[in-house]
Amino acid sequence: MTIKRVDRGKNHWYVDTETGDRVPGVTTITDGGLPKKALINWAANATAEAAIDRWDELAELTPSVRLKTLQGARYAVKDAAAKQGTKVHNLAEKLVHGERVTVPDEIAGHVQSYTRFLDEFDVRPILVEKTVHSATHNYCGTFDLIADLLNPDDPEPDPEQRNRITALLDLKTNRSGIFGETALQLAGYRYADMWVDDDGNEYEIPEVDMCGAVHVRTDGYSLIPLEVTPLQHRQFLYVQQVAQFDQTSRELVGEPIEPPYASTYRLVREDT
Repeated sequence: MTIKRVDRGKNHWYVDTETGDRVPGVTTITDGGLPKKALINWAANATAEAAIDRWDELAELTPSVRLKTLQGARYAVKDAAAKQGTKVHNLAEKLVHGERVTVPDEIAGHVQSYTRFLDEFDVRPILVEKTVHSATHNYCGTFDLIADLLNPDDPEPDPEQRNRITALLDLKTNRSGIFGETALQLAGYRYADMWVDDDGNEYEIPEVDMCGAVHVRTDGYSLIPLEVTPLQHRQFLYVQQVAQFDQTSRELVGEPIEPPYASTYRLVREDT
C-alpha cells in the first residue's frame, strides 16, 4: 500500500495509490465522529450576532434573501477564521525552518506570537507537516510539527545548560482555545504506524517526550500540554467507528416492503 496526500485548493485528502481508494483522515474522523456541543451554541450565537450587527442591511433585503443571508452567516465567520488559520500555518511552516517571510497585516500578531514561541523554546524542527498512515486501523493524517525544544520543567536558568525534549505539537489559532479533541487528534498521529514522505516512502515515527498544542493569538501564545497515551488512541478509534457509522448509516435502511396482496378491508362507521 502506498499513501499519497492530494491537495486541491483549500481541501486535501489521502489516497491509496494501489487501489485508488480514499483513506479517512484524522481530522475528518474527529469531525464526523465526535459530538461538538459547543459548536451548536456557537452557530446560534453567530447567527444572532449577524442579525444584530447587520440589522440595517438586512432590513433592506426581501424576506427570502434575508433568510438566506442569516442562514449563511455562521459559515462566513467560520470560513474567514479557517482562511486566517491556513495563512498562519503556511507561514509557520516556513518560519520553523528559518525562512524569511512576507507577513500580511491581518496576521502579523499571530506570526509575531509564533516567532516568540520558536525563540523562547529554542525550537529545532525534526519533522514538519508530515503525513502519517495507520495500515492497522486504516487512517491517515498530517501533523504540524515534531521538534526538539527546551524542557519547560527543567529549573536550569541557563538555556545552554537546560535539558531538551522531543515534542509532537499541533498549532491552533482559534479564539476559543484548546479542546480535548486535540488530544485525540494527536493520538492518531502519535500512534500511527509510519510517517510517509512525498515519494511514498515510509519511516518510523520518532518517539516523543510530550504532546501539546501551541495556541497562537494576536496578543501572544500558550504552549498547552496534552495527555496523549494509548488510552486516547483507543478513544480515537472509538470515534472512528462512530464516524464510519455516520457515513454509512443510511445504507442500513432498506426500501419500503410491498404487501403480498391488496387489503380488502374497509372501515365502516356505525352511528350510535
